[in-house]
Amino acid sequence: MKKVIIELLISLILSFFMGKLFIPMLKKVKASQTILKYVENHESKNGTPTMGGLFFILSAIIVFFIFNGFAYRLSNATIIICVGYMIVGFLDDFLKIKMKQNLGLKAYQKIIFQISIALLSGVFIYFNGLTIFYIPFVKKYVDLGWLSIFLVIFIFLAITNSVNLTDGLDGLAGNVSIVYLILISLLIFAETNLFFSNYYDVNQFLSMIHLSACLIGAIFGFLVFNTNKACIFMGDTGSLALGGFLGAISIFSLNSLFIPFIGIMFVISSISVIIQVLYYKKTKKRVFLMAPLHHHFQQKGYTEGKIVFCYSIITLIVGIISIVGYF
Repeated sequence: MKKVIIELLISLILSFFMGKLFIPMLKKVKASQTILKYVENHESKNGTPTMGGLFFILSAIIVFFIFNGFAYRLSNATIIICVGYMIVGFLDDFLKIKMKQNLGLKAYQKIIFQISIALLSGVFIYFNGLTIFYIPFVKKYVDLGWLSIFLVIFIFLAITNSVNLTDGLDGLAGNVSIVYLILISLLIFAETNLFFSNYYDVNQFLSMIHLSACLIGAIFGFLVFNTNKACIFMGDTGSLALGGFLGAISIFSLNSLFIPFIGIMFVISSISVIIQVLYYKKTKKRVFLMAPLHHHFQQKGYTEGKIVFCYSIITLIVGIISIVGYF
């Protein structure tokens, strides 16, 4: 526990100072976000620097390797996947900045990159015997064998894009991700006493708790600059990397089936967009004032801070309910 706290604090400090260094550099090269014209509430945010994901993701990785080295293959794989998605997000952000519009990589290009990383992850878990999936609420599991590869591809596509959609208000994706990481870390710790010691090297799984602590601290450091009114956005660089990290740590710890519960607000963001698009195509009318759902609440007059707080609390409550059976 002492080591986890130290890792968290050092990651926070490093992320904060890297932010102090990165933000002026991003402003100097005009790496700013172009806000969609129809999001009127965000008009004042036009020109805010983006790609903030670079400094908090790198901070977490640096601190983890300093304290834990390169001996833990599950954490190493998680980092590789996270960086892979970060690169996809960086390319998207770079093109948006270069073209001075809110369109970067084309949809099919993003999907190809995302599926490629997810496929490699699926193959990794299959050949490393990580095809077991623990079931929420009950202390049971199911082994899907080679079918797990296809489930993993779906999970990565879902969670990376869901986190990306949730990153629409200052501090929203960061705060919800912190709650997610705390809950998944508690779940992994509980499971080490229930299951892992019988089948796997416990230290491999415990290392992911240390990695989560590093990322939690780094996100806290980022939120100093990203809490409303933000002076930097995480961009797709950060949101896709976060989605990749949350997906990887859930999958590699055998907890993929907990994602819809611990990540309830990410799921709701995606579902609200799907409902809005399908209903509009059919009726030319809208279910929500704006999608994703957090924009609907903003249009209803709720402040960004209040929405972020409610999203975090709901994540915490639903997450606790889903994992409490493992304690």
